[in-house]
Amino acid sequence: MSAIFSHCTPITSDKAASLSSSFSGHDLWRSAQLPRKFCSTISVSSPASSPALRSWIACQISSSAAATSPLSSSVNVQAKSGQKDFLHISDFDKATILKILDQAAEVKALLKSGDRTFLPFKGKTMAMIFAKPSMRTRVSFETGFSLLGGHAIYLGPDDIQMGKREETRDVARVLCRYNDIIMARVFAHQDILDLAKYATVPVVNGLTDYNHPCQIMADALTIIEYIGHLEGTKVVYVGDGNNIVHSWLLLASVIPFHFVCACPKGFEPDEQTVEKARKAGISKIEITNDPKEAVRGADVVYSDVWASMGQKEEAAHRRQVFKDFQVDENLMKLAGPKAYFMHCLPAERGVEVTDDVIEAPNSIVFPQAENRMHAQNAIMLHLFGL
Repeated sequence: MSAIFSHCTPITSDKAASLSSSFSGHDLWRSAQLPRKFCSTISVSSPASSPALRSWIACQISSSAAATSPLSSSVNVQAKSGQKDFLHISDFDKATILKILDQAAEVKALLKSGDRTFLPFKGKTMAMIFAKPSMRTRVSFETGFSLLGGHAIYLGPDDIQMGKREETRDVARVLCRYNDIIMARVFAHQDILDLAKYATVPVVNGLTDYNHPCQIMADALTIIEYIGHLEGTKVVYVGDGNNIVHSWLLLASVIPFHFVCACPKGFEPDEQTVEKARKAGISKIEITNDPKEAVRGADVVYSDVWASMGQKEEAAHRRQVFKDFQVDENLMKLAGPKAYFMHCLPAERGVEVTDDVIEAPNSIVFPQAENRMHAQNAIMLHLFGL
């Protein structure tokens, strides 16, 4: 990193210790309204901080009078050894997941402060493959990458037709010659696995029919912000045992909390994924067909659409099967007054969730949506080794 920040005065461990404060990711998020130079009070010795952010803070402290950005030149750091891609949350250990979440809180606070001089992605490009369209995924990745100095390229369903017009392995080997990172939102999970297999740059899973790891990282960040911690909480998902549930189960195989999936019979999550989470012995895992009993004592009640993209022809049938699994005011009352409501969006108001619930004071749906960008920025910082 010394070559990247060669114009900055190096900061020694003794000097770093003297600058130490009590800020952690959650405290830093809450301090987002501090003035632009608030970073001078942040501990640069915290092991949770990303190297790029620590070096940027050190530069701000040592040369606060400088007129130019400390990251005005392109950052060309190769990914560190270890996990190259972000495909499943369970590919990472607890310490790494918590580190990424802490980085997300730090960079979120920086962006909230109005500072736009932290540009670790400057000179980098990201290819975004969309077999499935999405507002949140596109805007959160494209905006987030841009705010940190990079350039994102949108490739829609008709631009590539991956697997039809061109084989996935060929797409991977071409795109990685133009871009520093690839994000893909696809149907078949095998497509993301094939992209990662053949690409020589990091690949991020923006969603597959099997799982949605970026969403659950944003959810975990939101829970930490509002409850103060993820470990030991009770998260109750009500609805279809889909890709969101699979990602919650994979997170529960790494970080200890109580996860309950309440779904109709025949719509349970993948048995192997449930077994993986249970065998890990980390969290309490329950699969039930009784939503009323499931939500009692919940810290979070979570919902999703009953018919996802590619299932719309089943929508009418699913509405009948799922009619007792709507999250309404009565179900939230059973959960208790402290329970938060979460939804990964888009929501079909009046179907899986009532308007009163999604607009209630304890609904954190929109902060949850915002955190997609911050969680994803931190994931990409980690994959770049920054």
